Amino acid sequence: MSELSVKTVTGGTASVGQTDFDALAGALSGSLMGPDSPGYDEARTLWNAMVDRRPGLIAECATTQDVARSVTFAKDHGLLVSVGGAGHNIAGNAVCDDGFMISLRNMKAVLVDAGGQRATVEPGVTLGELDSATQEYGLALPVGINSTTGIAGLTLGGGFGWLSRKHGLTADNLISAELVTAQGEVLTVSSDENSDLFWGIRGGGGNFGIVTSFEFKLHPLGPEVLSGLIVYPFSEAGAVLRNYREFAAQAPDEVTVWVVMRKAPPLPFLPEEVHGTEVVILAALYAGDMAEGEEAFKDLRAFGNPIADVISPHQFTDFQAAFDPLLTPGERNYWKSHDFLAMSDELLDAAMPFVESLPSDSCEVFFAQMGGATNRVPADATAYRHRDAEYIMNVHGRWHDAGDDERCVAWCRGLFDATTPFATGGVYVNFMTEEEGARVESAYGDSYQRLVALKDKYDPDNFFRFNQNVRPSSSA
Repeated sequence: MSELSVKTVTGGTASVGQTDFDALAGALSGSLMGPDSPGYDEARTLWNAMVDRRPGLIAECATTQDVARSVTFAKDHGLLVSVGGAGHNIAGNAVCDDGFMISLRNMKAVLVDAGGQRATVEPGVTLGELDSATQEYGLALPVGINSTTGIAGLTLGGGFGWLSRKHGLTADNLISAELVTAQGEVLTVSSDENSDLFWGIRGGGGNFGIVTSFEFKLHPLGPEVLSGLIVYPFSEAGAVLRNYREFAAQAPDEVTVWVVMRKAPPLPFLPEEVHGTEVVILAALYAGDMAEGEEAFKDLRAFGNPIADVISPHQFTDFQAAFDPLLTPGERNYWKSHDFLAMSDELLDAAMPFVESLPSDSCEVFFAQMGGATNRVPADATAYRHRDAEYIMNVHGRWHDAGDDERCVAWCRGLFDATTPFATGGVYVNFMTEEEGARVESAYGDSYQRLVALKDKYDPDNFFRFNQNVRPSSSA
C-alpha cells in the first residue's frame, strides 16, 4: 500500500503510512480500509444519492474498543473525522471527503430483556432490525417510519413516529448509553452517571461523542395494530384537511395520523386511473386495543369520498415498513422542514399550490402529528427543545436524475419559504440538510447555550464537527 493522504482538522493533509495503517488495523476487531480496499464503495455509500464523498480512510468498527482506538488514532494524527451509523441521515454527515470515517454499521447486536421491558441496542442497528427483535416479545420502542433508518442518528436527534404521541420520543425512552468521548474515554451516561451528557445526547446529535450502545425502555404493543391509509383525490384536499385538523385536536394519545400529499404511487388498492395523480393520504395507527381503535377512527373514516380506505389490522412490523418502497436508497433527496403550533387555514393555503406543481412523482409534503406524550416532557428535560410543536412538516424532495437537481431543490425551498410565516422557527435537527448550519441555534432554541457549555466541557477542540454542529466557545 502506498501512503494514504487523509485530511486534517486544520484543512491540510496527513500521511498515513503502512506501519501506522497496519498498527491500527491489527488493533481492530473490525477492519480498516483505504480507497483501494475491497468493500470501500459499499462502506462509503449513503441512502441519499446526492451525497457522494470519498473518505481517505474508513474504520469499520465491531466493538466499543474499536471505536475508542479509532478516535485515539485520529487525535494522534490530527485527522478530520466523520461518524457513520446506518447512513440514512439526509445531510450525509456520516462521510467526509478525504477524512477518516468511523463506521458503526456492522455493530448490529440487539438484546431484549422481555421481563424488564428493556433493550440494549448497538448503533448500526436499523429500525426494522430493532422492531423484529422487540416484536418477538410483543414489545416496541417509539421510532421513525422507515425501517432502514438507523437507531443511532434517530435517537441522538430526538426520534418520532407512530408511537410517539403515546410513548414519547425515542430519546425520551433512553435509559442509558455507552459513549466514547473525543479523548477516547469510554463513559456510561444516564440520569445517575454523567447526567449532563445524558441530557445532551437526547436531542443534541453526535456533538459530544460516539454512542456505542443504547439502553431503551420498551412498551407492550402488537404484534397486530390497527393501521393503514385513507386516500382522497386532491380536489377534496381543503375539506379533508380541515376535518382532519378538528379530528386531530380531540384525538387521544393512542391515535396518530400523518398527512401526506403527493402523486399517487401504483399501490394495488388504488385504481389505475389514479396512479400518478395528486392525492391526500391520511396514514394512521392506533397504539392500543383494536376495538377502541375502530371507535377512535370512526368519524375520520366517515368523512368525504375516499378513493380507498385500507385501515385494518396489520402486523406492526409490516406497517413500520409500509413506506419503505417510497424511500429506497439510491435516489436524490433534499428536505426542508418547519415546526408548527397549528395547521391554520393560512398555512394550508400557502402549501396547496406547491402540491399542484410537484416537480417529480416522488416529491411529497407530509405533516407529522405530534402532541400527546411528546409535549408533556418539560422543555428543558432534554436537548430536544421544541415540545410545543403540534405538527412537523417535511418538504421531501426526491428524484432520480442529477439534471433535475436545480428544479426540485427550488421547489422545496419555495414551499419552505411560503410556509415560513406560520412556523415557530424551530426545526427537527434530523430533517436539516448539510447547508442549514445557520439553523442549528434555532433547532435547539433555549437549549443552545447549555449545549455550547457541554461542548466546551467534553469536546473543546470540536473533534466531532461533521454534524449539525454545536461549536465550542473557542471556535464560535
